[in-house]
Amino acid sequence: MYLNCHSYFSLRYGTFSEKELLELGQKHHQKVLSLTDINNTSGCLSFVRLAAEYNIKPIIGIDFRLGAKQLFVAIAKNNKGFQEINSYLSYYSHNKQAIPEEAPPFNAAIVIYPLSQIVSLGKDNFSQNEYIGVNTNEPPHLHRSPYFKYIDKMVLLHQVTFRHKSDFNVHRLLRAIDNNTLLSKLPKTEEGQLSDTFLNEETINQIEQTYPLLLRNTEAIQNECSIYFDFSANRKHQNLLSFFGDSNRDYKFIEKLCQKGLKKRYDEITPIITARIEKELATIKEMDFLAFFLANWKIIRYAKSKGYYHVGRGSGANSIVAYLLGITDVDPIELDLYFERFMNLYRANPPDFDIDFSSKDRNDVTNFIFEYFKGSGQVALLATYNCFKHSGAVRELGKVFGLPKPELDLLSDGKYDANKLDDIQTLIVKYSQLLIGIPNHLSVHSSGIIISEKPIHYFSATNLPPKGFPTVQFDMEIAEDVGLFKYDILGQRGLGKIKDTLAIIKENRPNLPPIDIHDVKSFMHDPKINKNVSEAKCIGCFYVESPAMRMLLKKLGVSTYLELVAASSIIRPGVAKSGMMREYILRHRDPERQKQAHPVMLKIMPETYGIMVYQEDVIKVAHYFAGLDLAEADQLRRGMSGKFRSRDEFVKVKRKFINNCREKGIPEETIKEVWHQTESFAGYAFAKGHSASYAVESYQSLFLKTYYPLEYMVAVLNNGGGFYRTETYVHEARLHGAHIHSPDINISQKQSLIKGKHIYLGLNHLHNLDTDLIDKILLERNRNGSYKSIENFLDRIDTGSEQIEILLRIGAFNYTGINRRELLWKALYKLNKEIPKTQQNELFKHKAKEIFLPKLNSTKLEDAFDQMEILGYPLCNPFHLAEKTSNNNLATDMESFLNTEITLYGYLVTRKRTVTVKGQNMYFGTFLDKKGQWIDTVHFPPVAAKYPFKGQGVYELKGKVIDEFDFLSIEITQMYRISYIQDPRYTF
Repeated sequence: MYLNCHSYFSLRYGTFSEKELLELGQKHHQKVLSLTDINNTSGCLSFVRLAAEYNIKPIIGIDFRLGAKQLFVAIAKNNKGFQEINSYLSYYSHNKQAIPEEAPPFNAAIVIYPLSQIVSLGKDNFSQNEYIGVNTNEPPHLHRSPYFKYIDKMVLLHQVTFRHKSDFNVHRLLRAIDNNTLLSKLPKTEEGQLSDTFLNEETINQIEQTYPLLLRNTEAIQNECSIYFDFSANRKHQNLLSFFGDSNRDYKFIEKLCQKGLKKRYDEITPIITARIEKELATIKEMDFLAFFLANWKIIRYAKSKGYYHVGRGSGANSIVAYLLGITDVDPIELDLYFERFMNLYRANPPDFDIDFSSKDRNDVTNFIFEYFKGSGQVALLATYNCFKHSGAVRELGKVFGLPKPELDLLSDGKYDANKLDDIQTLIVKYSQLLIGIPNHLSVHSSGIIISEKPIHYFSATNLPPKGFPTVQFDMEIAEDVGLFKYDILGQRGLGKIKDTLAIIKENRPNLPPIDIHDVKSFMHDPKINKNVSEAKCIGCFYVESPAMRMLLKKLGVSTYLELVAASSIIRPGVAKSGMMREYILRHRDPERQKQAHPVMLKIMPETYGIMVYQEDVIKVAHYFAGLDLAEADQLRRGMSGKFRSRDEFVKVKRKFINNCREKGIPEETIKEVWHQTESFAGYAFAKGHSASYAVESYQSLFLKTYYPLEYMVAVLNNGGGFYRTETYVHEARLHGAHIHSPDINISQKQSLIKGKHIYLGLNHLHNLDTDLIDKILLERNRNGSYKSIENFLDRIDTGSEQIEILLRIGAFNYTGINRRELLWKALYKLNKEIPKTQQNELFKHKAKEIFLPKLNSTKLEDAFDQMEILGYPLCNPFHLAEKTSNNNLATDMESFLNTEITLYGYLVTRKRTVTVKGQNMYFGTFLDKKGQWIDTVHFPPVAAKYPFKGQGVYELKGKVIDEFDFLSIEITQMYRISYIQDPRYTF
């Protein structure tokens, strides 16, 4: 009976989820229910999947509207009809065109026009699949309508958008937000009706008695429509089924690629290797994933042809076939990786590869995928739902109620006394809570691409966001439910650093032989590289440079690839949260302690001392410890991630995990401990292959940092740095012998460059220097040569006094040998005296009038303060700018003060805030001493409150030196920021 129901995917209109709609339908004894969201299909597949749980037959369609005006409702008779209406909506969405008032002649979809629209159109002929929709207010007057003669074509078109008055109020707020207007000025035409709810029995009976044909016609449509998507555990996937159009040809080709890869990857081909290949190929073929592997191979092949670097990671790195095809660079035999974690006959949800490219190369790779696989519209990006959160909800509602910005800021921050709020503020806080979790708008998944066998519109309508690639209207979770795997194409700076370093080395040291950056196995056994890892000398290197990772590397004494693989996963929040990171360190350092592990756990995970470190360990523990089958174990692993945790399937598996352990006679305390470990870390842990992939890239970075530190640091600067600020990487380059120069107008490029051991910072490092001006400077220099003087520069470049002042103060014209103050006077004089430049070339060059100035000077100290303003940091040692310090203790002296108090001075690099179990703030600080060595500090809540961080600068640090697993840090008791010396530029 209900042909026009909305969920909250009717964006900024609907008020509840598709699941809540089904719950309402069940409550009102509905056997059939139709979801027709406004210009959106986000909820359709989920609605179909869930409907069986409520014993409801699902019907899906689209409520086509122009703003809030309902044009017509299109309902899919079947899957082909759903594809039709999806294609129709997508056409107008992609072309940013308004939907026409009248529907096209659909072949497999029913069209229902509201009676008001029929009147507006003056429509008087109807095809077999076209109907007139009558709402509950119209039957009493229906017999007077000139369209009463079409009673055989009339159906009940009653909207369901609300559950109660509170939903209606939320709806009005959403409409005001959508219209960017005050609630008091929201037109009634932009709202639904308070009566857009499930009907009471009295109303239904009245309609049935007055016009029974309305309900019979409505029921006939419901009977005519049937939609089906397979969500069963044994469903077939919906992805590209064949790469070449023939699965046998696919199989032969992938076998050929494996044989070719064997010769490249292995010096000795053992029976273990061949058996593993045969096993994987058999599984891949049986599960119809040959095309999946070949599609990834094609993507990587294209990237390599363009000189792009990549990292294949995620659980896909557990596959030897992926290794042989060059999709990953992780040897699963060497690491004993668990292929079943990636793909197995019991796995209901599709696997995926995570493939990283340089951020600069990623868009081109994505474009290739869409061009190569587009076929009949079978490639699309995945969507994500941007839902209202507290801050956003409060701000949007504040605008709707006309609150000034200071009040919005107060409510948004959440730092207010509820008892002191006025009525409007209280109302905003109340309704903001109701908005939280409701989708606000659709966005694009950070990396997910789907390539389906069927046209994309078979599953969803698509949008065309600014990226220019069609994007489905559902997210990753629904994609997996319906059997669509995603290709994760990600961008990361680490690969850009590697690629750029090789190019910089080639230019700066042209006589060196070519570097094989993929010879990772030799890097792993290089004693110099491993020594740097064990000493945590990894600044700038992918995934191993942060203070937390530096601390872990030292505590574990990591000096091998396998140890780094483990460290890459142990550092994740879940392991630390469960308390097992500390336990892992203890067992790693003390083999006797390993015996304390539960015997079954130690047997399952001997390599990690009976401690869960990788995602595979969750599967192993669930299977061998708790007796779940592999499908249930993988379901448990997936359920540990937040978005699946609330599902009924996960709850059932959790219950079975605990019950099975009890039936085995495992003590309750042990069950509780193992479950706590599993639950607290699994949602954050890496697959072992993922950690191994990260470690491969880390070793590539470490190789370059160890042997080509200056070139590598330039690449780091040019790729946006990493964990730390730019200043830290400039400092690191200086420690390795670089001579750092501020930008030079005749040498520098937009990005930083190196000549021998001299690094010239790029012009893009200058705060407030216009990017268009940078382009002009470089273009003119390339065309007509270097700038001979400040006058010559100003003759050739049209710029204002503010911009030229930046260049002069930073020393970009130091090559002239003239003091920058004198240059500034000359520049300002010339700019003030000259008439504006024209684009026309001058016939005769007039020599600029020479001005004579008294001798002007500037000091290196003044230069440093200028650098701090323009670059954000000085190029000299920052300790030279601090007032005199009272002692000369350095980081290297800390060992002599073990368990006693020390006072030393450190330049703040970064700090990390954390919250104790009591909700108090504490901090971990990272500093550099005057020699450039690291100082790590701990600030417990009382000290953190009394001696807060006060921004960048040199701090006097007092505290006790503590040693934890050979990692020294200072437990701070007092901390003061040292004042800078007086700025000589303002001294008179």
